[in-house]
Amino acid sequence: MTTELIVTGSDWITPAVKRIFFRSDDLSAFAGSRFTDRYVKLVFPPPGVVYPRPIDVRALRGTIPPEDMPVVRTYTALFPDLEAGTLAIDFVLHGDEGVAGPWAARAEPGDILLVNGPGGAYAPDPGADWHLLVGDESALPAIDAALNALAPDAVARVVLQVDRLGDEPTLGLPEHATVSYVYRSEDESLIDAVRALPWPDGRVHAFVHGEAQEVMHGIRPHLLVERGLGRDQISISGYWRRGRTEDAFRVWKSELARAEESASA
Repeated sequence: MTTELIVTGSDWITPAVKRIFFRSDDLSAFAGSRFTDRYVKLVFPPPGVVYPRPIDVRALRGTIPPEDMPVVRTYTALFPDLEAGTLAIDFVLHGDEGVAGPWAARAEPGDILLVNGPGGAYAPDPGADWHLLVGDESALPAIDAALNALAPDAVARVVLQVDRLGDEPTLGLPEHATVSYVYRSEDESLIDAVRALPWPDGRVHAFVHGEAQEVMHGIRPHLLVERGLGRDQISISGYWRRGRTEDAFRVWKSELARAEESASA
């Protein structure tokens, strides 16, 4: 289902992350959405192209010229309030690079954004003894949402990678939660920080997302093999890969999944 969002304002979460606030006359697509990694597909038509409403992006293929097809990017939708008709989306800005970031940099109240979704697969397990939340700026919205969903007395360990000292976001942490920052400018890695993390007793539920190489080839083997976690204890995936567009990353991710299926067959 495609939802039309109207920009109402914005705020800076870090020097590189801009939160844009939206309203909508119809957020019914979000009814029953309980996942904290709640994602939507942002739809960016080519300049000058207007799609009829209501729009089903998947139905456009084959009905319009290929050059009129939209660019689609995946982002986390935050704090949808069906009654108020409001939600927010965080954008990591990289100058003029990409499609979504430049749009967000220029966005003003009244601008319209089309989104499909939501989807999602993770929410903190209330039965877990503690929670591990790991990622970079791309995972910050989902980590923020997960922290907001935890009980006030929950035990959590957060490891978050940012560019440099001073880029740390303000997080709402439960009473027994700690956060460790990893600085890209200092060549610090998430996997080293996770390996060095004090490991509380009990059953952990982990959410680990970020740059695919580090997450899938570094942190995942550490958690599954060295720490012995079951796959039901981990939500882990790459949100992006260094040097690749989202479209190229999707291809790489599909190829990786097929290779792993063949290896386990």
